[in-house]
Amino acid sequence: MLEAIREIAPTLRGNGVRAEEENWIPEANIELLENAGLFRAAVPERFGGLDLPAEQQAALLTETARACGSTGWVSMVWVTTAWMATLYPDAAQEEVFADGSVRISGGFSPSGSLVPTEGGYILNGSWRFNTGVRGAHWNVCTALVEHEDGRVEELFPLVPAGELTVGDDWDVFGGAGTGSVTSTAKDVFVPEHRVVDASVYEAATADRWNADLTGRNYGLLSYILATTASVFIGLGQAALDEFIARLPGKGITYTNWSEQKEHPHIQIQVAVAANKIASCAGLQRALLETVQRRADHGERMTLEEKATVRGQLAFVAQTTKDAVGALLTLSPASSIARSAVLQRVHRDVTALSLHGLLAPIGSLEAQGRVLLGSDPGTEYL
Repeated sequence: MLEAIREIAPTLRGNGVRAEEENWIPEANIELLENAGLFRAAVPERFGGLDLPAEQQAALLTETARACGSTGWVSMVWVTTAWMATLYPDAAQEEVFADGSVRISGGFSPSGSLVPTEGGYILNGSWRFNTGVRGAHWNVCTALVEHEDGRVEELFPLVPAGELTVGDDWDVFGGAGTGSVTSTAKDVFVPEHRVVDASVYEAATADRWNADLTGRNYGLLSYILATTASVFIGLGQAALDEFIARLPGKGITYTNWSEQKEHPHIQIQVAVAANKIASCAGLQRALLETVQRRADHGERMTLEEKATVRGQLAFVAQTTKDAVGALLTLSPASSIARSAVLQRVHRDVTALSLHGLLAPIGSLEAQGRVLLGSDPGTEYL
């Protein structure tokens, strides 16, 4: 599968300008990744999927993002949320995984409401920044329900994407191809078997065939966040690839240097950028090993481990952004052309690093608070 994605990478990369112009990844990209098997990566073998461990999923997503940042981000959402669907009751899994390959979008902002009704709930609400909903089969719509005793609970209804109204409000400077538009549900009925509660965060949901299996019941947010690092590592590698490929024959304008690659400053900066990207890849491997080890032993991750995942992902986002920015600074003026890959990579990594769960304020703070023996100050771990 890695080789298959590398073979289609030139096409994914070549469609980058079109993805930005249309605010959505081209259908050709989706079809190529479908044929490569990417959207079967997290689907259980029981339903015809590949059931790959998190580390292998991440490797595939890194290569995808290395070709196209927007395609990599959308694919990351579809793959990780497909894994999340394995935490739903059997009846839901049989619906969702019927074809063995599935694309599922969604998020964790509870901007919807649920009202109990016979056999399930009525869902209403709107969700901004809903990455991938334009090409998804299903969508997780996080919502709140108020019980008769006044208690408010967060639930995670899973609905067919076709039952949502999709807006046209995605106009951004980076990550444009992700098509992260607003989606809206109006009086959508959700059967009870397609709704799970907050136990999903610990993969502790019931009424499912895989509830007691080891190896794939990951801590939800830690798995998703550790896998998200793939997009930033892929973008960092893409910037390094592009910068090095464009160096031969390039001089330093208005100087006597006829070969930029011979300048010691360039050599040092390239090495620094390469090492920053490699260090982020090493951090991700360590995070995924922790996530996998806990799942293999049927154990929950500790508070310290969860905080580390969130904090180090923010560090990965900022560090890869710095590496890409340094390479762009060293590039010739022609790199500002819309057709130039490097400027698009720079805008993508900058925009995606602003995601709320990745921003240094909040993420690094949570890690630092736990390191110093305090409460993390957030429930999103």
